[in-house]
Amino acid sequence: MARTGRPREFDREQALEAAMMLFWKRGYEATSLTQLQDCMGGISPASFYSAFGSKEELFREAVHRFLETFGKATESLRNDSLPPRKAIEVALRRSARMQTTASHPLGCLIVLGASNCSPQNDHVVALLASERARIRQGIRRHITRAVENGDLPPTTEVVSLTTMFSTFLLGISFEARDGTTGKDIDAAISRLMRLWDEARND
Repeated sequence: MARTGRPREFDREQALEAAMMLFWKRGYEATSLTQLQDCMGGISPASFYSAFGSKEELFREAVHRFLETFGKATESLRNDSLPPRKAIEVALRRSARMQTTASHPLGCLIVLGASNCSPQNDHVVALLASERARIRQGIRRHITRAVENGDLPPTTEVVSLTTMFSTFLLGISFEARDGTTGKDIDAAISRLMRLWDEARND
């Protein structure tokens, strides 16, 4: 009688990576448990629940993994050792490059991962909204620093300037999904940063 080999060991890290990519591409609500199990190598429901607990818990882990990898494109917003203008520009350019790279889903998981969710998934929507709020807070902190150190005039409208940069940064996801090239977005960033320079000279 032929001896059966040991079953292939379940690789949790690879499964989490695959799930992150699927959530990134399809969004939380449009991704089914069957699709998740399939992308993880056809694991059984028992293995899925044993490893991750639930779809929502898996999504939260996937978001954390994204933030620790691809999401670091905006880490300059947390770096107060950089000049404020540079911190914001670096975040914009790195994020645009990341979001338009074809080796993974286009856009940003934090922006696109929970759009059009039904009310029972409001807590998932809130999870990503809180991460986007941190991005806005980072932009606002740098603009406030620029006013305090004289790089921007004291008459600067901090809230409106923050909203402008935040809206542009979050909007990159939709431009990327619609096929706008990284080159075109980068050129738009150069034009956007001129508004900072114009504000500086007001």
